[in-house]
Amino acid sequence: MSPALLLTACLMAAPAVGDGDWPQWRGPNRDGKSLETGLLKNWPKDGPKVAWENLKVGHGYGSPAVVGDKVYILGGEANQPGSPEFCLCLNLKDGKEVWSQPLETSAGGFNAGWGGGTRSTPTVANGMVYCLGATGDLVCLNADSGKQIWKKNLVKDFGGAIPTWGYSESPLVDGDKLVVTPGKGTGMVALNPKTGATIWSCKEFTDGAGYSSVLPVEVGGVRIYLQQTMGSSLAVRAKDGKLMFQNSSLKRRVAVIPSPVFADNCVFFTAGYNAGCEAYKLSAKGDRVEAEEIFTLNPALSNHHGGVIQMGDKVYGHSDRGGWTCLDFTKKADAPAWTHSKFGKGSITFVDGHFLCYAEGSGDLAVIKATDAGWEQVGGMKLPKKSKTPKAAGAIWAHPVVAHGKLFLRDFDYLFCFDLKK
Repeated sequence: MSPALLLTACLMAAPAVGDGDWPQWRGPNRDGKSLETGLLKNWPKDGPKVAWENLKVGHGYGSPAVVGDKVYILGGEANQPGSPEFCLCLNLKDGKEVWSQPLETSAGGFNAGWGGGTRSTPTVANGMVYCLGATGDLVCLNADSGKQIWKKNLVKDFGGAIPTWGYSESPLVDGDKLVVTPGKGTGMVALNPKTGATIWSCKEFTDGAGYSSVLPVEVGGVRIYLQQTMGSSLAVRAKDGKLMFQNSSLKRRVAVIPSPVFADNCVFFTAGYNAGCEAYKLSAKGDRVEAEEIFTLNPALSNHHGGVIQMGDKVYGHSDRGGWTCLDFTKKADAPAWTHSKFGKGSITFVDGHFLCYAEGSGDLAVIKATDAGWEQVGGMKLPKKSKTPKAAGAIWAHPVVAHGKLFLRDFDYLFCFDLKK
């Protein structure tokens, strides 16, 4: 069968993205927010009911994507560099395997002191699953069967360089473009999601790739892609890959992980290792977007792992200084609205008026009200089991996912599904 006919058949057979889905990194809008409502308000003492568990999803730190009646997740066969990686498709109803497809990880190594396995979350769009492996293999699979449609490598094809702990970015599919950040030789690239052909490549910045994922936004009718690298925060114009702005004021180092957040034409960036945070007001000048500094080098929120979520004019997340933090990002605030240091560092997801805070060390989950008035915990739970695979210096870095009334929590090679319906 020709590639064109194969693609047409795949698009006709594969599931579509619909209500209740979590099709990509940080959810439907890449902001860490579930759109579901009417879920459990008062959790049982031991947490919601376990719908199913799968203890063989492979080694990795990425979160699952959930579309229709399928769950997609990336895993590695062994906890060591260069081990084969795969994409696994599970049945949403019972967690049983539907298909498993190797990603044909390219040769090469990276620092595996924090555990081997995959880092990113697959993206489901156009009836396809788009996967990025730790050594830069970008693979398009048929979402229904797992059959490979096309493959590129960010190093071999675009002059990228594998970050110290492996590529961790989750691919963005934005309409007719698939966008990733190879770094070095090509700062950012947009591909045809059907064929993998290059649409444009941005070589106006050559920073090393970090571990953050691209966020698409509109500013005054100009669509741009926000990203942060190992050296800077920046924006690239969506239509042609032109660099709109780039700022290197924040002292990024070691590992730059959190994705940017955006609201009311304000963008917020943060990184760990005492880098702190920065915010900019964006405005369109014709077909260009400019950035005016709101603040930078702000030590009030320095997020290492787990990301931050925007609600109103505030951002919420864990800070290396002060613990869980609520901070105004639309103006230069003298101090956070609140901090809470009595729950472990971790990732954060919003659903139905609450934040789910997932501690990376213990696997405990806290349910708190999404309010700038203070930390108010209204529920919580512990994982029913902990992965027995040593993660060396690693931890639980997958974010909570809420889709179709279910909560998904990963601990390395374990995946749990809980029922959040009343």
